[in-house]
Amino acid sequence: MIIESNKVVSIIYELRKDNNNGEVIENLNADNPLIFLYGSGNLLPKFEENLNGLKKEDEFSFMLKTDEAYGALQDNALVDVPLDVFKVDGQMDQTMVKVGNSIPMLDNEGRRLNGIVISIGEETVKMDFNHPMAGADLFFKGKVTDIREANEDELKHGHIHSSGSCSNCNDDGCSSSGSNQH
Repeated sequence: MIIESNKVVSIIYELRKDNNNGEVIENLNADNPLIFLYGSGNLLPKFEENLNGLKKEDEFSFMLKTDEAYGALQDNALVDVPLDVFKVDGQMDQTMVKVGNSIPMLDNEGRRLNGIVISIGEETVKMDFNHPMAGADLFFKGKVTDIREANEDELKHGHIHSSGSCSNCNDDGCSSSGSNQH
């Protein structure tokens, strides 16, 4: 069996920033593989393209340039957030709001996103909402550990279901947080 659309694929890999000698960003091993429905649009298109046609036990290594990965850093993703947003009962949580901390937030449309605290001012907190890997080339080296047919529910929902079910699915379908195991 080969990797192609509508197959459930398991891979392990090491992700490095910039090149094959760069800083290790992520290391997925046999205890924590990436398992995904190939061709469902849940992963970077160029990432999937580099896996197309591989078989179980095949090894891979490839580079995704910044524009094929998470894009360039965007100045408009640096946002001054009013200090009041971080106050609970009139007090700011000093353990949460520290330079360098990642804080989960919601945008104006209720979507989840993470921001990194860049600086704390008198009335605002400057946060960076760029993807953590924006502005970087990504180097992947790994191995295909399994390929199987997707079941009917996985094809219908557009993502894999661990242990045969989807904890994010209900009668109306799956929630947006119910995508890949990663």
